Order: sequence, then structure tokens, then C-alpha cells
Amino acid sequence: MLKQLTIILPSFLRRVLRAYALKAEIRALGCELSRVGRSRNWQLTASPEQINEVILLIEQSNEDSWQWVAKKLSQDNQKLSHQHLLNIAKKNNGITINELIAKTDCTVLEARKVIDELEWLED
Repeated sequence: MLKQLTIILPSFLRRVLRAYALKAEIRALGCELSRVGRSRNWQLTASPEQINEVILLIEQSNEDSWQWVAKKLSQDNQKLSHQHLLNIAKKNNGITINELIAKTDCTVLEARKVIDELEWLED
């Protein structure tokens, strides 16, 4: 099972225009977005891969007020474990080192280890 991360989004509704549209898009990706108690803070619970999908979705949108969410998620998204990188590479058969780096924001060394391990497993 993949590790779920929880990222706090302070004053989410006040900072974002068309917040309900963004919430619907985030939930459509399988992430959980909920309010923290009775405060104005919200929290996003998702896997690192889902968080990357949310960031990509926001960056492709034309809504400027959503960009702070992408920036916050990028800052708080933790580095992926070796096993998680390996799972991503297995799902994308024939993925290159550069593609893995672009997709996961891992280091060249981490990507090389994963690709090398995959090549040894295939033999």
C-alpha cells in the first residue's frame, strides 16, 4: 500500500477563486480534501503520485489563484521512497531515466538505481 501524505492548506477558501471547482477536480483524482475542524484550514490527503497529478492539473489550468496550492504542494510533497519509484517505473514499461526524473522529481542517482534494478529483474 502506498504511503498517504497529509498537507495542510491554510485559508484555502479565502485564497482560491472558484474553490468548489478546484475541490471537485482534486476529489476526482481520488484525493481526500477536508476541512480541519472548524478552522479555515483545509487538508489534502493523497499519495505522492496523486499529489503530483494535482500539481500538474493546477499548472495546466488558467486560474492564477490556484497556483499557490501547487507551490504549497510542491514544497510539502516528500521525496518518494525507492520502492515507490520502483513501482512507478514498473507501471511505465520502458521508462527512461529522464522521464522518471521528470515524473517524480527524484535525483539522477535514484533514477539510475531504479532503472538498473528493473533491468536486472527482467533478465
